[in-house]
Formats: sequence, structure tokens, C-alpha cells
Amino acid sequence: MQAVIQATIDFLKAYWAPLLCGVIIVAVLPLIAGYIVLVERKIMADMQARLGPMRVGPHGLLQPIADAVKLLIKEDIIPESADKLVFWLAPVLSVGAALLSLAGLAIGPAFQVAKGINIGILFVVGVSAMGIFGIVLGGWASNSHYSLIGALRSSAQLVSYETAAGMALVCGLLFAGTLNVTSIVEAQYNQGMWFGLLAPVAFFTYLVASIAETNRAPFDLPEAESELVAGYMTEYSGFRWALYFLGEYTNMIVVASVATTLFLGGWLRPFPRTHWLNFLDFFPALSMIAVGAYCVMRAPKQPVRVQQLFMLAVAGLCFVLALVLAGPLLLPALKPSLAVAVKPFQDGILGSFWFLLKVSAYIYLFMWLRFTLPRYRFDQLMRLGWHFLIPLSIINVLLIGIAMIVGSYLHMEGGWLIFATIPASVIALIIALFILAAEQKHQPQRAGGASDSYAG
Repeated sequence: MQAVIQATIDFLKAYWAPLLCGVIIVAVLPLIAGYIVLVERKIMADMQARLGPMRVGPHGLLQPIADAVKLLIKEDIIPESADKLVFWLAPVLSVGAALLSLAGLAIGPAFQVAKGINIGILFVVGVSAMGIFGIVLGGWASNSHYSLIGALRSSAQLVSYETAAGMALVCGLLFAGTLNVTSIVEAQYNQGMWFGLLAPVAFFTYLVASIAETNRAPFDLPEAESELVAGYMTEYSGFRWALYFLGEYTNMIVVASVATTLFLGGWLRPFPRTHWLNFLDFFPALSMIAVGAYCVMRAPKQPVRVQQLFMLAVAGLCFVLALVLAGPLLLPALKPSLAVAVKPFQDGILGSFWFLLKVSAYIYLFMWLRFTLPRYRFDQLMRLGWHFLIPLSIINVLLIGIAMIVGSYLHMEGGWLIFATIPASVIALIIALFILAAEQKHQPQRAGGASDSYAG
């Protein structure tokens, strides 16, 4: 027994940091997903000139807590003819794959569960793709036509867009020369430029494919309520439905983190090697001060005392965060001997801010598109994937590879490489559009001149 206890202690001493990161992810991520939903509802309300959730807590900020409690105590119904074991396991598999894929990501240079994993991006993409099994099994186990059709749509959609997304990632990996997450970000630092600027077509392809992979509008065909009631989730309720919901929003965070790592510089600020832009290091602290000042200014205008106190509390929290973000920059200025000791904290704290800011902007784009574009028909979705994105991504990889060879012969490094890769990206886009136009020209005309536009 003593040997077991000693082995456990040794294990905890060696792996306490990854275990702590894993616990934080599992414990905090559902809360983060709930508040992402609140932000999404607020943005939708703002676009539609209304207030959104306002009743539960100040400005509706306790609405995610109320929703979580409602889902936990809601009656859990399993259809009588369903395969009960598979029906029970399917949402667990879906959310488990999404949570596990976070282990390979790095939120700043100091926060990564699986540190130093050599196949980081490949691990994240492979594990997150397993979530489709939860959707397919859930639709099949429900013994419902609507659920089965939604599950089959989701599997077809993932297969179609996973290819384009994978080829888009290859472009970034060509620049980095490694699958290691930390090394990919370091490669962008050494290049002095984000890979998204070197390969904008690859970034666009991954953006569109990531929206389709996460079943978000306008590509939310697997759960199209106007056609399939609720798609593969039709027979689910309560906590199991919440697991599918959590899996979807976790996958949004995963694809946004992958795009940030590979195309947007990870935790690096814009142009990190340009010294005259070093004032951007103070942007995180100044942005927190600006938010805090705005909350102080708005506090007297709140109609209820509790809302005024809450706004002041948020302002105080913003000022504390500003002090934390500015500390690693101010301490070396006050005492130069601390510069070396403070450097890791500066990189970790400021890097995490930039990473989370980029991920938030990527997710905001998801929301913006959802409230702007109508849903595609399923044939339009497949045509976009197979007839445009996949040819575009394959041609783009080929031409980017040729551009890198040309750049190496001409000794183009860093920002100069953009003069070889941008023409390659433009040529790839033109060729893909030409292929699409030629394919549409040879298609038979619809009877009666019917349009391909969305028909409601």
C-alpha cells in the first residue's frame, strides 16, 4: 500500500501541471461555453435592435447559470425503441472528443496540457474529427427518421469539408516545417509574419471548412429545424442535449484555436519583430483600463442599485487585470535587474491575452455569419465543398509549394516571401473559379429556369 501511495505522489510531482490544466479545462470550459452562448444572444439581439436576455441577473449575466440548472433538472427522456446504451454514450463521445482535442493546443507559451507533443496539430485535428461518431451514433440510436437523416447529413458534410480543411492546414505546415504547436508559433516569429498573410487562400479555405465542420450557420444542415425538427438531436433532452450543445461550442473553440495557431501567429502580437511597434505590448493593459473606465462611466446610469454595484465590480476587476498585464512591462523599467526573471511571465501573460483575443475574434466571425447569411441547401453545400473548395485547396497547396521553392532559390525570407506566395494564391483562386465556371456551364439547365438561390 505504501508503494502505491509513493508511486502516486511521484506521478503527481511529475505531472501536476498537465493534470491541473486538464481539470481547469473540464471544470471551466462548460461555464465559458455558456457565456459564449450569452454573448451570441446579445450580438443577435443588437443586430435585431432589441435587448436580448436581461431578466436573470444584472444585464442578464446569470442567464447561462439559469439555463444550465434548467437543463440539469429537466426530464430526461429515452425513446422506447431506441438503443439505450448507444443513445446514452453518443453525446459523451461527442463532447469527450472535443474536450480531449484541447490537450494538444497551447494557450500561450506557458499553458499547454500535452507539452512538447511532436504531432500537436495532427493530434488536435484527428481527435476532434472523432466527434462525428457521437453524432452518427446518436442519430442512429434514436430510431427516428429525422435524427438519422441529420446524422447522415453531418457525416457527409464532415467528410466533404475535412479534406479541404486538411489541405489548407498543409499550406501552413509547409511554412512551419513541423507539427509541434510551439514550433509553429516560433516559425511565425522567425518569419516575422503570420502564415495567414503568406497564404490567405488557405486561411479562407480553412475558415469556410471550419464553419461547415462545426455545423454552424449557414452550413447547419444536420440540425436544420425547418426540415428535420432538430436533426440528430431531435430525440435528446435535458443533460444529454446539453452535452451535444457543449460539444458544438467546444469544437468552435478548437477550430478557432487551430486557425489562430497556424495562420494568425498564435500568442504573438502583430509584427512581433518590428521594434517600432513595441508600444503594442501596452495594448492589453490599456484595453482593460478602457473597459474599466467605460463601466465606471455607465454605472450611475443603471436603473437598479445592484446593477450599479455590479458595473463598479466589473470596473475594479478590469483595473486589476490591467495591473497584472502591465506588471511584467513596468517592473523591468523600474528595476532593470528583474528583466530576465520577468521575461517568462511577460511572454505567458501577454501571449495568453493575444491568443484569446484572436480566438474571440474568430468566434465572433462565426456569430456574425450566422446572423447574416441564409442557410444553404444541401446540394449547394456539397457543390461548394467538392466543386470549389477541394480543387482550390489542392491547387493552392501545389502552387504554394512551387512558390516556396522559387523563394528559396531567390533567397526570399521573412516578409519578402509574400512576393512569391501571394501571386501563387491568386493564380490558385483564378484556376479554381475557372474550373467551377466550366463545370456549371456543362450542367443541364433546370426546368422552368429555376434558380439555385435559397428557397426558404
